[in-house]
Amino acid sequence: MKILGSRKLDFDDVLIRPKSSEAASRADVDLFRKFKEFPHSPRTLKCVPIIAANMDTTGSFEMANELTKKGWITCLHKHYGIDELVGYYDEIFGDLDPCKKAEIVEEKINHVWMSIGISDHDLNKLRVFISHTGFCPNLCVDVANGYTDHFVDKVAEIRSISPDSIIMAGNVATGEQVERLIRQGKADIVKVGIGPGSVCTTRIVTGVGYPQLSATIECADAAHGSQKGYICADGGCKYSGDVCKAFGAGADFVMLGSMLSGTDPCEGEWEYKEGTFEKSRLKYYGMSSYTAQDKYSGKSTYRPSEGKAVYVDYKGPVEDVCQQVEGGIRSCCTYIGAKKNKHMCKCTTFVMVNRTQNTFYENSNFTSTEESRNSIKSN
Repeated sequence: MKILGSRKLDFDDVLIRPKSSEAASRADVDLFRKFKEFPHSPRTLKCVPIIAANMDTTGSFEMANELTKKGWITCLHKHYGIDELVGYYDEIFGDLDPCKKAEIVEEKINHVWMSIGISDHDLNKLRVFISHTGFCPNLCVDVANGYTDHFVDKVAEIRSISPDSIIMAGNVATGEQVERLIRQGKADIVKVGIGPGSVCTTRIVTGVGYPQLSATIECADAAHGSQKGYICADGGCKYSGDVCKAFGAGADFVMLGSMLSGTDPCEGEWEYKEGTFEKSRLKYYGMSSYTAQDKYSGKSTYRPSEGKAVYVDYKGPVEDVCQQVEGGIRSCCTYIGAKKNKHMCKCTTFVMVNRTQNTFYENSNFTSTEESRNSIKSN
């Protein structure tokens, strides 16, 4: 046993220091980023590098349709059946003019990613999908624990099945495993985050985890070095300012779950206001919770619940959340002198603080009329 001496930090432990900026307007900030080269995939990717999490509420077909319009990415949840997945793409591509098909196919490949696990069933589903559609989708290879030798080997096997795909794999929280997944597993992007999610209880149940800001900084350093890879910060973002901090810490992509939950495109168990068809709240839960286990696999004698279920108030169109997040990033860039999303890391200096915001009204009887618009919190 040993104890690492340096303090590790989370989003709430820091603020970004402002500095002189040439940016005249938030509108001048470029949120799109073009990834011209990946470690293993031959593809390029132009997008706003924010990703809807592959949870069964947020990783929906409808969410993908809406976020593609914004240039965001959606990782479809991995519980869609093969017929549903093939049907979704057939519906998009089936009646297209051949001259337009290549452009639309590229857009959907880049912005709608398929999620799989590492079981034989998952790998076979990928093979069947490719044989039916004729193209390799970009992939999110998703497990709770990305530290096993078996996981690394399976990611490499998935690369052999779908060699052209941009492959994102995780989750991990330390630089050594990031390097291993890129080098041996042949992943292009590594998903970073052990336990920071709002409905994840891994840290409580297992005692395992890593503060998300420090994990992002250290994993980005590992990926961007000799591996020439990328990372996606997954979990812990409660506000648009946390997304800014993740990009400032070196994240190439940021994955959002709770911030998008409760918006119109979400699937799942909606409750409605009595006597109406007006949405009231959505049941939102971790994908390792007993709720998810009961729904998809059943409880086991050896696997605990590492998630919880909460109810999220209805937030309206996802476009409103997108606007708030993008606006926060644009404002941050004008505060720190970054003209592009890509430049945020180079322009960021973090300041350690005792607290990040004034909580006076949270501890009183006042109610903020802006809270639902500005905080975009799940609970």
